[in-house]
Amino acid sequence: MNGRKDHNHHGSGGRTEPTLGNLDNLDGKQPPKAREDDGLPKFTFDPDMVRPAPPQPPERRFRRRGWLIPVLLLVVIGVGTSLWIGQDRLRGLVPNTELDGILGRAETALQQGHLDGTDGSSARELFEAARALQPDNDRARDGLRNVGQAEIARADAALQAGKVDEADQALTSARELLGGGSDVDRLTQAVAAARNGTVHTDRLIEQAQQALDAGKIDGDDGAGELYRRVLAADPNNAVAKHGMDKVGDALAAQVHKALDANDRTTASTLVDRLAVLLPSYAELPALRAALVQVNEQGSTALADAIKQGQDALRDGRIVGSGDDTAEARFKAALALDPDNADAKAGMGQVAQALIVQANAALDHGDSAHARDLLAQAAELAPHSADLAAARARLGEGHKSNASQVAKDVASDAAADNADNGDDLQHPPLTPQQGAELGRIIQRADTAARQGNLMLPPGESAYDLYRQALAMDGNNPVARQGLESLPGLAITQFNQALAGGNLQAAGNRLADLADLSPGNTNQGVLRQRLAGAWMDQAEQQLQNGDRANAAQSLDSARKLAPGNPRLATLMARLQSGG
Repeated sequence: MNGRKDHNHHGSGGRTEPTLGNLDNLDGKQPPKAREDDGLPKFTFDPDMVRPAPPQPPERRFRRRGWLIPVLLLVVIGVGTSLWIGQDRLRGLVPNTELDGILGRAETALQQGHLDGTDGSSARELFEAARALQPDNDRARDGLRNVGQAEIARADAALQAGKVDEADQALTSARELLGGGSDVDRLTQAVAAARNGTVHTDRLIEQAQQALDAGKIDGDDGAGELYRRVLAADPNNAVAKHGMDKVGDALAAQVHKALDANDRTTASTLVDRLAVLLPSYAELPALRAALVQVNEQGSTALADAIKQGQDALRDGRIVGSGDDTAEARFKAALALDPDNADAKAGMGQVAQALIVQANAALDHGDSAHARDLLAQAAELAPHSADLAAARARLGEGHKSNASQVAKDVASDAAADNADNGDDLQHPPLTPQQGAELGRIIQRADTAARQGNLMLPPGESAYDLYRQALAMDGNNPVARQGLESLPGLAITQFNQALAGGNLQAAGNRLADLADLSPGNTNQGVLRQRLAGAWMDQAEQQLQNGDRANAAQSLDSARKLAPGNPRLATLMARLQSGG
């Protein structure tokens, strides 16, 4: 037996065998009634029989997904750290619209052959502007080198066309940009050879000998310059070389005479001149050593005078009849060393203090005292921007005729002597005068942006702002423009220095000395510029350009005569290293 019952057996004590039911009803096509009897036992679902699932505690549900949160935090921290570390690289990927625009215009100017100029649109000016924005930019550096190579090509073409002056001009630009090199040396000799055809060396030698006999060493028609012109045209001329040795001996004798008279300024000037004309002169190191010794002897007295002047400034003893005032002590320092930067800055601080006192007097309505104070300040710092602004406030220099105003600001003497009453109130301007005032201020703003801060006379930003204030002494735009010139001089100094334009940087430093003689930044700027001149001299020495290296070192010496690096470079220059 297999234990299976017959489906037709209905015994009460039997069991029902398992069955699949009626498979014909799977397709759902049978009528409902046919689907009711499927041969399976009937089962009734009672909802009360279902046991609800026990609720899971929140902690358990959290534990099931909790591992996601630390992972997400780690991902966020990792991404943030990567962005922080790579922010400089990402920032570098962001295009600098202004810089790219300048570089694009510079490259276009280079392709068009517009190599140099003064209107700001030449390739050299634009590449230098780009370097001022980003000193380490490769495109700007390579662009300036390409401009130098283009100047070499222009010089070659000018020589072939017989245009010696044009070739010399292009050669000068190339030398400034490239610092020297074989092409520069080749063109230097070629230009000298080209000029040799037009220079009558015999006549120049005769003139040089006459000047030397007459004791005329310096100047365009002095023996030194005449012999130099002969050697430029004929470097191997033995007569000119011997003549230059005589010039060196004459200058050395003058240096000794100045040192004996304790005239350090004259001695220093003569030594500098000798170094430019004959950088390898045998006695030059000894002369420099003697000059240093004399300077050291006077350095103690000089330092004491400057310190006493600073002490007097702090104590409020600005000017007066005694010898213990700041003015008197700084003047004593300048008598010991007329070129001393600290003493000059001290005199500028004296002038600034007088201007502050004058403004205070104006605040209290004491115009007469203010005028006296400004007159004293003008003797010390005639071109001070603060002085000009205070004078405009006082009402000095006011003229109703605009053309007369232009004449006044072109002449400092006329401006200094102007005096027309106590706190003059400027009459209201006519519409025509107002329009003219606006044009003058616009010209002043343009001149300031172009770096024409103090020059040319009458068209400089300084003169134009003064002209505007002469028309309307209370004009805030003109006054603010005038007072901002010292800061602008510093900004343009930094831009020129970053762009390698050392001559322009020197001009801005000179402007700052005029506009704000007491500015404490001058010492730092002077040292930076001296360092840049020495960097250039070192590069020129490496390229064998000793003549220009001597000039660069001469510029550095005027700015920082006691710099130790200067002595090292001078030794290299004199030894031919």
